[in-house]
Amino acid sequence: MPVSPHLAPSDLQNLPADTLLLDVRTKAEHEAAHIPGSVNVPLSLIEGSPQDISDELPTQTVIICRSGARAQRAQQLLASAGALGTSVLEGGIQAWSAEGRTANQGLVRWDLERQVRLVAGALVAGGVALSTVAPKAKWLSGAVGTGLVYAAVSNSCMMGSLLAKLPYNQTGDVSLAEALQRLRASAN
Repeated sequence: MPVSPHLAPSDLQNLPADTLLLDVRTKAEHEAAHIPGSVNVPLSLIEGSPQDISDELPTQTVIICRSGARAQRAQQLLASAGALGTSVLEGGIQAWSAEGRTANQGLVRWDLERQVRLVAGALVAGGVALSTVAPKAKWLSGAVGTGLVYAAVSNSCMMGSLLAKLPYNQTGDVSLAEALQRLRASAN
């Protein structure tokens, strides 16, 4: 099967057996649920060492995240480092699970998108409530709204990046050495 930039969950059953399923979500997200056989290499590692990761990828790699946005970012980074045999799982693990496909389940944690919605909503509601006694507090709500618009337009989320650094979301970072070891082991 030729490499396609995007694959539907149903396309994965037609891929060669040596295709790598590369999950670029955080370690905590991967531990909560992942596609069997997928290898976790968080996007933050790819951002920091795209060439090192690219050098270890097999001919065909399917990149997975929650919904597809981080996978697309990883695909761009890896392509710039020479990995051209990558595809993105359309809709990510959400689409995979929505089709009733098997996912290994672990400790359930709130994913980053849900955490962003909670924090953004709390900041907006707090800004509105506080503006009744301190009118300038309305600008907090405006700033959060502007940040959300920017996140949608740029397909990146600074709030999500910051929340990912909180202790709750840290289950021990994956080191570059560990990620490279996982990739090499998956090739065998």
